Amino acid sequence: MRTYDLIMTHKLDADDFFIHRIQQHCAERGLNFFLVEPEWVDLFEAKFRQKKVWSRVLLNMHSEHHQSDDIYHRLIQLAFESKTKVIDPPDLALAAFDKARLHPRLLSAGFELPYTLVVPREKVAEFTLSELQIANLGSPFVIKPGLGYGKRGVILDAVGPGDLGRSMLEWPDPHYLVQRRIAPRQIEGSPAYFRVFYVFGSVWYCWWNCYTDQYRSLATTEMETYELGPLREIICRLAALTRMNFFSSEIAQTDSGEFVLIDYVNDQCHMLTQSANPAIGVPDEIVAAIARRLVDGAQQLMRQPAQ
Repeated sequence: MRTYDLIMTHKLDADDFFIHRIQQHCAERGLNFFLVEPEWVDLFEAKFRQKKVWSRVLLNMHSEHHQSDDIYHRLIQLAFESKTKVIDPPDLALAAFDKARLHPRLLSAGFELPYTLVVPREKVAEFTLSELQIANLGSPFVIKPGLGYGKRGVILDAVGPGDLGRSMLEWPDPHYLVQRRIAPRQIEGSPAYFRVFYVFGSVWYCWWNCYTDQYRSLATTEMETYELGPLREIICRLAALTRMNFFSSEIAQTDSGEFVLIDYVNDQCHMLTQSANPAIGVPDEIVAAIARRLVDGAQQLMRQPAQ
Protein backbone atom coordinates (compact mmCIF):
# COMPACT_ATOMS: atom_id res chain seq x y z
CA MET A 1 0.00 0.00 0.00
CA ARG A 2 1.26 3.48 -0.88
CA THR A 3 0.83 5.83 2.08
CA TYR A 4 0.75 9.62 1.79
CA ASP A 5 1.15 12.02 4.68
CA LEU A 6 -1.25 14.59 3.26
CA ILE A 7 -3.60 14.53 0.30
CA MET A 8 -5.77 17.44 -0.80
CA THR A 9 -8.88 17.54 -2.95
CA HIS A 10 -8.59 20.27 -5.55
CA LYS A 11 -11.16 23.00 -5.98
CA LEU A 12 -11.50 23.81 -9.65
CA ASP A 13 -11.66 27.60 -9.26
CA ALA A 14 -8.57 27.88 -7.05
CA ASP A 15 -5.31 29.24 -8.41
CA ASP A 16 -1.93 27.58 -8.00
CA PHE A 17 -0.62 29.86 -5.24
CA PHE A 18 -2.40 28.05 -2.38
CA ILE A 19 -1.56 24.61 -3.79
CA HIS A 20 2.12 25.50 -4.15
CA ARG A 21 2.30 26.84 -0.60
CA ILE A 22 0.81 23.60 0.75
CA GLN A 23 3.35 21.61 -1.30
CA GLN A 24 6.20 23.85 -0.12
CA HIS A 25 5.38 23.49 3.57
CA CYS A 26 4.97 19.74 3.25
CA ALA A 27 8.39 19.51 1.58
CA GLU A 28 9.99 21.65 4.29
CA ARG A 29 8.66 19.21 6.90
CA GLY A 30 9.58 16.08 5.00
CA LEU A 31 5.93 15.16 4.35
CA ASN A 32 4.84 13.57 1.08
CA PHE A 33 1.86 15.21 -0.58
CA PHE A 34 -0.60 14.28 -3.30
CA LEU A 35 -3.09 16.57 -5.04
CA VAL A 36 -6.28 14.73 -6.01
CA GLU A 37 -7.20 16.60 -9.15
CA PRO A 38 -10.34 15.97 -11.23
CA GLU A 39 -8.37 14.12 -13.92
CA TRP A 40 -7.59 11.19 -11.64
CA VAL A 41 -10.00 11.41 -8.73
CA ASP A 42 -11.98 8.37 -9.96
CA LEU A 43 -8.86 6.23 -10.23
CA PHE A 44 -7.55 7.48 -6.88
CA GLU A 45 -10.87 6.72 -5.15
CA ALA A 46 -10.85 3.21 -6.66
CA LYS A 47 -7.30 2.53 -5.44
CA PHE A 48 -8.18 3.94 -2.01
CA ARG A 49 -11.16 1.60 -1.85
CA GLN A 50 -8.93 -1.32 -2.90
CA LYS A 51 -6.49 -0.36 -0.10
CA LYS A 52 -3.71 0.25 -2.61
CA VAL A 53 -3.30 3.84 -1.35
CA TRP A 54 -3.99 5.51 1.99
CA SER A 55 -3.34 8.87 3.59
CA ARG A 56 -2.70 9.94 7.15
CA VAL A 57 -4.48 13.28 6.63
CA LEU A 58 -6.86 14.61 3.97
CA LEU A 59 -7.41 18.33 3.45
CA ASN A 60 -10.84 18.73 1.88
CA MET A 61 -10.92 21.72 -0.46
CA HIS A 62 -13.59 20.34 -2.75
CA SER A 63 -16.59 18.11 -2.17
CA GLU A 64 -20.32 18.58 -2.54
CA HIS A 65 -22.07 18.08 0.79
CA HIS A 66 -25.49 18.03 -0.82
CA GLN A 67 -24.69 15.41 -3.47
CA SER A 68 -24.16 11.91 -2.10
CA ASP A 69 -23.04 10.65 -5.52
CA ASP A 70 -20.34 13.33 -5.93
CA ILE A 71 -17.01 11.54 -6.41
CA TYR A 72 -15.19 13.86 -3.99
CA HIS A 73 -17.93 13.43 -1.40
CA ARG A 74 -17.50 9.66 -1.71
CA LEU A 75 -13.72 9.95 -1.39
CA ILE A 76 -13.98 12.09 1.77
CA GLN A 77 -16.38 9.62 3.36
CA LEU A 78 -14.22 6.63 2.35
CA ALA A 79 -11.10 8.27 3.78
CA PHE A 80 -12.87 9.07 7.04
CA GLU A 81 -14.12 5.49 7.37
CA SER A 82 -10.56 4.29 6.64
CA LYS A 83 -9.21 6.20 9.69
CA THR A 84 -7.68 9.03 7.69
CA LYS A 85 -7.77 12.28 9.68
CA VAL A 86 -9.97 14.60 7.60
CA ILE A 87 -9.91 18.41 7.77
CA ASP A 88 -12.75 18.55 8.63
CA PRO A 89 -14.51 15.24 9.42
CA PRO A 90 -17.59 14.87 7.20
CA ASP A 91 -20.06 14.49 10.06
CA LEU A 92 -18.85 17.68 11.77
CA ALA A 93 -18.51 19.57 8.50
CA LEU A 94 -22.02 18.78 7.32
CA ALA A 95 -23.58 19.60 10.69
CA ALA A 96 -21.80 22.96 10.67
CA PHE A 97 -22.25 23.75 6.99
CA ASP A 98 -26.02 23.10 7.00
CA LYS A 99 -27.37 26.50 8.01
CA ALA A 100 -30.82 25.11 8.79
CA ARG A 101 -29.37 22.60 11.27
CA LEU A 102 -26.87 24.99 12.79
CA HIS A 103 -29.21 27.96 13.23
CA PRO A 104 -31.10 26.65 16.31
CA ARG A 105 -27.82 25.60 17.94
CA LEU A 106 -26.45 29.11 17.45
CA LEU A 107 -29.59 30.65 18.92
CA SER A 108 -29.38 28.41 21.97
CA ALA A 109 -25.72 29.36 22.41
CA GLY A 110 -26.56 33.08 22.43
CA PHE A 111 -25.09 34.24 19.11
CA GLU A 112 -26.51 37.40 17.55
CA LEU A 113 -28.28 36.28 14.35
CA PRO A 114 -30.66 37.82 11.84
CA TYR A 115 -34.33 37.13 12.53
CA THR A 116 -34.86 33.83 10.73
CA LEU A 117 -37.60 31.41 9.69
CA VAL A 118 -36.54 27.93 8.56
CA VAL A 119 -38.87 26.53 5.89
CA PRO A 120 -38.73 22.82 4.91
CA ARG A 121 -38.94 22.22 1.17
CA GLU A 122 -42.23 20.31 1.52
CA LYS A 123 -43.78 23.34 3.27
CA VAL A 124 -42.78 25.92 0.66
CA ALA A 125 -46.02 25.73 -1.35
CA GLU A 126 -48.18 26.48 1.71
CA PHE A 127 -45.80 28.91 3.42
CA THR A 128 -47.31 32.23 4.49
CA LEU A 129 -46.16 35.10 6.69
CA SER A 130 -48.05 36.56 9.64
CA GLU A 131 -48.11 40.32 10.22
CA LEU A 132 -45.62 39.89 13.07
CA GLN A 133 -43.27 37.86 10.90
CA ILE A 134 -43.48 40.46 8.13
CA ALA A 135 -42.61 43.17 10.64
CA ASN A 136 -39.67 41.17 12.00
CA LEU A 137 -38.33 40.32 8.54
CA GLY A 138 -38.63 43.79 7.05
CA SER A 139 -38.61 44.34 3.31
CA PRO A 140 -36.78 43.35 1.27
CA PHE A 141 -35.58 40.25 3.09
CA VAL A 142 -33.16 37.41 2.29
CA ILE A 143 -33.78 33.80 1.28
CA LYS A 144 -30.94 31.26 1.22
CA PRO A 145 -30.77 27.46 0.86
CA GLY A 146 -29.60 25.58 3.94
CA LEU A 147 -26.85 23.76 2.01
CA GLY A 148 -26.13 26.45 -0.55
CA TYR A 149 -22.85 28.23 -1.18
CA GLY A 150 -21.34 30.69 -3.62
CA LYS A 151 -24.51 32.83 -3.57
CA ARG A 152 -26.40 30.24 -5.61
CA GLY A 153 -30.04 30.24 -4.64
CA VAL A 154 -29.60 33.36 -2.49
CA ILE A 155 -32.34 35.95 -2.99
CA LEU A 156 -31.45 39.35 -1.57
CA ASP A 157 -34.57 41.23 -2.66
CA ALA A 158 -37.38 38.94 -1.49
CA VAL A 159 -40.66 40.66 -0.67
CA GLY A 160 -43.02 37.72 -0.08
CA PRO A 161 -43.37 33.93 0.28
CA GLY A 162 -43.54 33.54 -3.50
CA ASP A 163 -39.85 34.39 -3.74
CA LEU A 164 -39.03 31.03 -2.19
CA GLY A 165 -39.73 29.53 -5.61
CA ARG A 166 -36.92 31.57 -7.14
CA SER A 167 -34.47 30.12 -4.63
CA MET A 168 -35.76 26.59 -5.21
CA LEU A 169 -35.25 26.88 -8.95
CA GLU A 170 -31.62 27.92 -8.50
CA TRP A 171 -30.78 25.50 -5.70
CA PRO A 172 -33.04 22.57 -4.70
CA ASP A 173 -32.53 22.03 -0.99
CA PRO A 174 -34.21 20.32 1.99
CA HIS A 175 -34.56 23.65 3.87
CA TYR A 176 -34.57 27.37 3.18
CA LEU A 177 -33.75 30.21 5.55
CA VAL A 178 -35.92 33.30 5.33
CA GLN A 179 -33.98 36.07 7.07
CA ARG A 180 -34.03 39.74 7.91
CA ARG A 181 -31.57 41.64 5.73
CA ILE A 182 -28.84 43.14 7.91
CA ALA A 183 -27.40 46.50 6.87
CA PRO A 184 -23.85 47.01 8.21
CA ARG A 185 -22.83 50.37 9.58
CA GLN A 186 -20.33 52.43 7.62
CA ILE A 187 -16.76 52.91 8.84
CA GLU A 188 -14.98 55.65 6.90
CA GLY A 189 -17.04 54.97 3.82
CA SER A 190 -16.83 51.16 3.87
CA PRO A 191 -19.33 48.63 5.21
CA ALA A 192 -18.46 47.15 8.62
CA TYR A 193 -18.65 43.66 7.20
CA PHE A 194 -15.94 41.09 7.83
CA ARG A 195 -14.85 37.64 6.74
CA VAL A 196 -12.96 35.89 9.51
CA PHE A 197 -10.88 32.75 8.92
CA TYR A 198 -10.32 30.18 11.67
CA VAL A 199 -7.56 27.59 11.20
CA PHE A 200 -6.56 25.29 14.07
CA GLY A 201 -6.91 28.03 16.66
CA SER A 202 -5.35 30.80 14.56
CA VAL A 203 -7.54 33.63 13.27
CA TRP A 204 -7.25 36.01 10.31
CA TYR A 205 -9.53 38.99 9.67
CA CYS A 206 -10.56 40.72 6.45
CA TRP A 207 -12.77 43.61 5.58
CA TRP A 208 -15.14 42.07 3.05
CA ASN A 209 -17.31 44.41 1.05
CA CYS A 210 -20.71 42.67 0.90
CA TYR A 211 -21.70 44.86 -2.05
CA THR A 212 -18.63 44.29 -4.25
CA ASP A 213 -17.12 41.02 -2.84
CA GLN A 214 -13.73 42.72 -2.49
CA TYR A 215 -11.34 41.81 0.35
CA ARG A 216 -8.90 43.94 2.34
CA SER A 217 -6.72 42.79 5.23
CA LEU A 218 -7.79 44.13 8.62
CA ALA A 219 -4.81 45.71 10.36
CA THR A 220 -4.13 45.29 14.10
CA THR A 221 -4.35 49.05 14.53
CA GLU A 222 -7.80 49.01 12.91
CA MET A 223 -8.93 46.27 15.30
CA GLU A 224 -8.03 48.56 18.19
CA THR A 225 -9.23 51.84 16.67
CA TYR A 226 -12.66 50.51 15.73
CA GLU A 227 -12.98 48.18 18.75
CA LEU A 228 -13.41 45.03 16.67
CA GLY A 229 -12.21 42.59 19.33
CA PRO A 230 -15.58 40.76 19.42
CA LEU A 231 -14.75 39.27 16.00
CA ARG A 232 -12.24 36.93 17.64
CA GLU A 233 -14.60 36.01 20.45
CA ILE A 234 -17.37 35.13 17.97
CA ILE A 235 -15.22 32.98 15.69
CA CYS A 236 -13.62 31.11 18.61
CA ARG A 237 -17.01 30.44 20.20
CA LEU A 238 -18.22 29.17 16.85
CA ALA A 239 -15.21 26.86 16.53
CA ALA A 240 -15.83 25.49 20.03
CA LEU A 241 -19.50 24.86 19.26
CA THR A 242 -18.97 23.16 15.89
CA ARG A 243 -15.54 21.58 16.61
CA MET A 244 -14.41 22.69 13.15
CA ASN A 245 -10.70 23.32 12.52
CA PHE A 246 -10.87 25.19 9.21
CA PHE A 247 -13.68 27.53 8.18
CA SER A 248 -14.65 31.15 7.62
CA SER A 249 -17.61 33.23 8.75
CA GLU A 250 -19.19 36.50 7.71
CA ILE A 251 -19.91 38.98 10.50
CA ALA A 252 -21.51 42.42 10.24
CA GLN A 253 -21.57 45.26 12.74
CA THR A 254 -24.80 47.24 12.76
CA ASP A 255 -25.41 50.90 13.58
CA SER A 256 -26.30 49.87 17.14
CA GLY A 257 -22.82 48.35 17.56
CA GLU A 258 -23.97 44.72 17.59
CA PHE A 259 -21.89 42.11 15.79
CA VAL A 260 -24.27 39.85 13.85
CA LEU A 261 -23.26 36.47 12.47
CA ILE A 262 -24.49 36.49 8.86
CA ASP A 263 -23.03 33.48 7.06
CA TYR A 264 -22.33 30.96 9.76
CA VAL A 265 -19.74 28.36 8.70
CA ASN A 266 -18.11 28.17 5.28
CA ASP A 267 -15.88 25.13 5.04
CA GLN A 268 -13.71 24.36 2.01
CA CYS A 269 -12.77 28.04 2.09
CA HIS A 270 -12.23 29.77 -1.21
CA MET A 271 -8.45 30.31 -1.40
CA LEU A 272 -8.33 32.26 -4.64
CA THR A 273 -5.66 34.93 -4.21
CA GLN A 274 -5.99 38.65 -4.75
CA SER A 275 -3.03 38.64 -7.14
CA ALA A 276 -4.88 36.12 -9.34
CA ASN A 277 -8.21 37.93 -9.13
CA PRO A 278 -8.10 41.43 -7.54
CA ALA A 279 -11.91 41.71 -7.63
CA ILE A 280 -12.78 38.76 -5.39
CA GLY A 281 -9.50 37.20 -4.23
CA VAL A 282 -8.30 36.82 -0.64
CA PRO A 283 -5.15 38.84 0.20
CA ASP A 284 -2.10 36.78 -0.77
CA GLU A 285 -0.44 37.09 2.64
CA ILE A 286 -3.50 35.60 4.33
CA VAL A 287 -3.70 32.71 1.86
CA ALA A 288 0.00 32.01 2.45
CA ALA A 289 -0.39 32.11 6.23
CA ILE A 290 -3.44 29.83 6.12
CA ALA A 291 -1.55 27.30 3.98
CA ARG A 292 1.29 27.18 6.51
CA ARG A 293 -1.10 26.79 9.45
CA LEU A 294 -3.00 24.01 7.68
CA VAL A 295 0.18 21.98 7.24
CA ASP A 296 1.05 22.62 10.89
CA GLY A 297 -2.43 21.45 11.82
CA ALA A 298 -2.11 18.36 9.65
CA GLN A 299 1.09 17.46 11.51
CA GLN A 300 -0.75 17.88 14.81
CA LEU A 301 -3.39 15.43 13.62
CA MET A 302 -0.71 12.94 12.51
CA ARG A 303 0.66 12.87 16.05
CA GLN A 304 -2.71 12.01 17.53
CA PRO A 305 -3.41 8.32 18.17
CA ALA A 306 -5.74 6.54 15.75
CA GLN A 307 -9.32 6.33 16.95
